[in-house]
Amino acid sequence: MLDSTQAQAPRGHGAWWRAATIACLLVIAIAIATGVSMFEQFKAQIHHLQTQLQSTAQIRYIAVLLDDSQAPAMLITLAPKEAALQIQRLNDVTEGRADSMQLWALAANGQPRSLGILTSTGKTLRLPVNDKALVDVSQLAISVENKDETTQRSQPSLPYLFKGAVVQKAL
Repeated sequence: MLDSTQAQAPRGHGAWWRAATIACLLVIAIAIATGVSMFEQFKAQIHHLQTQLQSTAQIRYIAVLLDDSQAPAMLITLAPKEAALQIQRLNDVTEGRADSMQLWALAANGQPRSLGILTSTGKTLRLPVNDKALVDVSQLAISVENKDETTQRSQPSLPYLFKGAVVQKAL
């Protein structure tokens, strides 16, 4: 005959396994909640960084125009979204009363193409251009022209005052 007390498991082990199972389920629930929270935070950070990247100007072309003594005279950048050249004067050279400065794009074949007349005497100015205006351009140059002529010239009348290479920046 079998003794019924020997066939039963001890009572303390069942309670311990139940407590261990509940503890494991709590740890799993906390881990899932933490993972979901971190995923949402990462999504929010990615969205924030994408918004910042879209609002930051993406400069595609850069040129530093040098004077005769090879000192920087103008910094020119083109951001395609803005459809304008940002021109910053780096020296104190200004045009005279009867003069104006004209910006030229010099293609690889050497033929100059006018990009516009610099109308502001301030330190920075914007010159509207097409974003494809500098695609085949190897250099930019500035010449001094007679202000009385209201139209842009097709060729510079005097030697270039400033000249520099155009660098296409990887976005």
